[in-house]
Amino acid sequence: MSVRRVARYLKLTAFAALTSFVSIPVHALGPAPDPATTREAVVQVYGARTMGVKGIFGVHTWIAVKPANALSWTVYEIIGWRLRWSDSALVIRERQPDAPWFGSVPELYADKRGVGVEELIARVDKAARDYPYSNTYTLWPGPNSNTFTAWIARAVPELQVDLPATAVGKDYIGSTFVSTAPSGTGFQFTLAGVFGVAASPVDGFELNLLGLNFGVSGSGVKLPMVGRVGLPHFFETAKH
Repeated sequence: MSVRRVARYLKLTAFAALTSFVSIPVHALGPAPDPATTREAVVQVYGARTMGVKGIFGVHTWIAVKPANALSWTVYEIIGWRLRWSDSALVIRERQPDAPWFGSVPELYADKRGVGVEELIARVDKAARDYPYSNTYTLWPGPNSNTFTAWIARAVPELQVDLPATAVGKDYIGSTFVSTAPSGTGFQFTLAGVFGVAASPVDGFELNLLGLNFGVSGSGVKLPMVGRVGLPHFFETAKH
C-alpha cells in the first residue's frame, strides 16, 4: 500500500470518527424545545449549509422527533459518507436537532406539536425505514439527504414541509416521472430530478433546471444558492 493511500485511509478514519457524533459544537440554538420541560410530542424539519464548496449550492436536511414525555430527540437523516464503511447511509440516533451542522447554523422548515403528532411520528419512522435509496448516495441530482427528507414529507404531508431551493435532490423520485410535490401535496413532473415543474399549496410553483430550483410560494421567492427570500414557511403553517 502506497504512502498516499495510507495517508488517505488515516484521514478518512479520523474524519469518520469525528463526524460519527456530528457534535461540533453540540449546543442548542433555540428552535428545538427542551425535552425536559416539553411534555407534548414534536416533529421538526431542519436544514443547514453543507461543508466546503458544496455549501454554496446546497443544504443538508434532517427530521427530528420527540414523542410525548420523551427525554431526548431522535434524528433521522442520510449521511452519504457512511457508505464508505457501511451498507446504509440511513442514520437514526439521538442528538440535539438544532445544533450547528459542521459550523452552519440550521434553519427550521417545519414544526408540528401536540394532538395528533404521535401518529405523525410513527409514520415518519416507518417512512424512514422504508426509504428505498438508503444504500446509495449521489450528490447531484440525487438520491441524497434532501431526497430522503422529501420522501418522508411526501409520506407525511401533514408536516407541510416547504423545502428551500437549496435542498438539491428533493425533486429526485427515481425512475418515475410524476408524483406529488416534495411537500406531499399538489403535483410534480420531473426527469430524474434534473428538469421538472411542481406546484402545490405548500411548495408554491417551482421550476427545476439542471437541479437548480426557481420558484415562488407563500413563504417567499425561491432561488438557487440563495434558498428562500422571505419568511420561513413554518411561520405560516403554524397559524393553521
